Amino acid sequence: MEFPNFNQHIVLQPHNCLDSQAGSLLQQQLAEIVPDRHKLWVIDMAAVDFIDSSGICALVGGLNAARHRGCRLVICNLSATVKLIFEITQLDQLFEIFDSFDQIISAETPALVA
Repeated sequence: MEFPNFNQHIVLQPHNCLDSQAGSLLQQQLAEIVPDRHKLWVIDMAAVDFIDSSGICALVGGLNAARHRGCRLVICNLSATVKLIFEITQLDQLFEIFDSFDQIISAETPALVA
């Protein structure tokens, strides 16, 4: 997983399959985020083609941790397969899901009025 920082954003990028092993790693990384420095936690799922119940638990745990710390966790770039799993489990109603990282940034940046 990559762990780049953007201003007050932090982006986590899991790869391949978000199963028990990758889910544990994701939970560990989410626990290490410093909420004073990072108010927006982005999980970019572009490289994830499969997610199981362990991965879902890691995401839900991360969402709860973010909310508890006064932060916001969002997800972007879901593949069609993973998006279907989110819809079937109704997680698409729990998480803020964006089509791309750029869409998140544009939603965070207020429009300038001339």
